[in-house]
Amino acid sequence: MSEILVVGASGAVGRFLLPRLRAAGAGLVALSRQAQADGPGLRWLRGGLDAQLTPPPVDTIVCIGPLDLFADWLAGAATPALRRVVALSSMSADSKRESQDPAERALAARLAAAEQRLAQRCDDAGVAWTVIRPTLIYGAGMDRSLSPVVRWALRTRLFPVIAGATGLRQPVHADDVAAACVAALTGAAAGRVVPLGGGERLSYAQMLARVRAGLGRSTFPLPLPIGFLRLVTRVTGRGGGMVQRLKQDLVADNASAHSLLGLQPRDFRPGSECWQADDGVRARRDSA
Repeated sequence: MSEILVVGASGAVGRFLLPRLRAAGAGLVALSRQAQADGPGLRWLRGGLDAQLTPPPVDTIVCIGPLDLFADWLAGAATPALRRVVALSSMSADSKRESQDPAERALAARLAAAEQRLAQRCDDAGVAWTVIRPTLIYGAGMDRSLSPVVRWALRTRLFPVIAGATGLRQPVHADDVAAACVAALTGAAAGRVVPLGGGERLSYAQMLARVRAGLGRSTFPLPLPIGFLRLVTRVTGRGGGMVQRLKQDLVADNASAHSLLGLQPRDFRPGSECWQADDGVRARRDSA
């Protein structure tokens, strides 16, 4: 396997993707805004997706960072050697299209447009492309959905219980997303947008209960009726889209991920290690 440029390599999926690619024998050039230490077969570039970034002469790019920024950068980048692109999008491109929150509708539109721009740029250049749309990603303590709940619960010893949250969820571990990226490098899903969820579907309330059960520390339940949450959103003007989705199913059809990429994502049985960010992430979060 030749050298690969990995964009967004210091994020949640990157924690698992880089070791998988190195185990496959790939030489890696990884991009991050923060300074990182080089390692065997791994060279870091510090910077962002802007006009100042000169792409190294690789034939493969895996983007696990912001898709819209990547699509814009790739559109103007000189990449004559490029033959394959694998990029992460999000199921939010579909699930938030009709959100009552304007910001969430804008996010869905931005993701869908970025997918289209990326596909067009690659098609025009004869570059094979695959876009993977994961559901809620967990496993590295860096997500903005469950990890903040865990940190709050560990700090206060209170864990939210939302009994009326019956909408189905399908959280996917960051390592399974990394496995999907590696599998897509074979070209088996070229020209496809591949939805990817975890190995099981469970209600939002059940998902929170699984998180609580795996913490390894005792917490007290904090009942939060949906009616109360709706009242809070009306008063604050924030969070309406999130509360709206508590009774909606946000799942993925894994048929393509299984048939094309051979994936069997794990069930949702998170332990406490799933919510532990590395030292660099914690330092950046604490200083923010």
